[in-house]
Amino acid sequence: MRIVVVSAGLSVPSSTRLLGDRLASAAVAAAGEDRSEVQVIELRDLAVEIAHTFTNGFPGPALSEAFDAVGGADALIVVTPVFSASYSGLFKSFFDALSSTDAEALTGTPVLIAATGGSARHSLVLDHALRPLFSYLRAVVVPTGVYAASEDWGAEGLDARIGRAAGELAALSAGTSARSLPRQGAPADAVRTVNGSGAGAFGRQAPGSAPLPKKDSFENVTPFEERLAALRPGG
Repeated sequence: MRIVVVSAGLSVPSSTRLLGDRLASAAVAAAGEDRSEVQVIELRDLAVEIAHTFTNGFPGPALSEAFDAVGGADALIVVTPVFSASYSGLFKSFFDALSSTDAEALTGTPVLIAATGGSARHSLVLDHALRPLFSYLRAVVVPTGVYAASEDWGAEGLDARIGRAAGELAALSAGTSARSLPRQGAPADAVRTVNGSGAGAFGRQAPGSAPLPKKDSFENVTPFEERLAALRPGG
């Protein structure tokens, strides 16, 4: 399993990078150390190339390598500091540039979202900012996100959240259902089916279960006017 960590931390050392490293270590342990590799992308090193991508339309060499790594990842861990109650501008710009280069780069990719901040008051950033962003990019966001405030480091609870989120990421990445989603423009037969039902990755049924009901063909639909007439007195 190839795990890519995208860290938007700005300082050295960075609590954002530290959280990303701990999440990656936990994911490797959950997936099995003998079959996992981790690559870390520090966005502060790519800030200039990210800005140039918006002005000239082409990513530089280092940014192109980062895009390739993210697009080829089996699992993605994204960590951002909280600025003004949301993700940082550098973090958002990276994924804006990525999606403008390849709109399908994250389709079906399992993503673990995480953030750091100075106060626990910003913990909702995971659900009101990060989760909608990656849902829009067609990624598969694991249920548990991890937020670390200043007081969380060394306190009880953070390790448990890290372990739970990493376990969910490893479990999701071990399957093929998320990655089997067809990209935009893919032929219809690219959709993985189960028991001949035609159900896709997220609509599949358990082996041996009854087939999913077929959608209405609209061939024998009663016109609304006839239904309305039947409700009238003497209709």
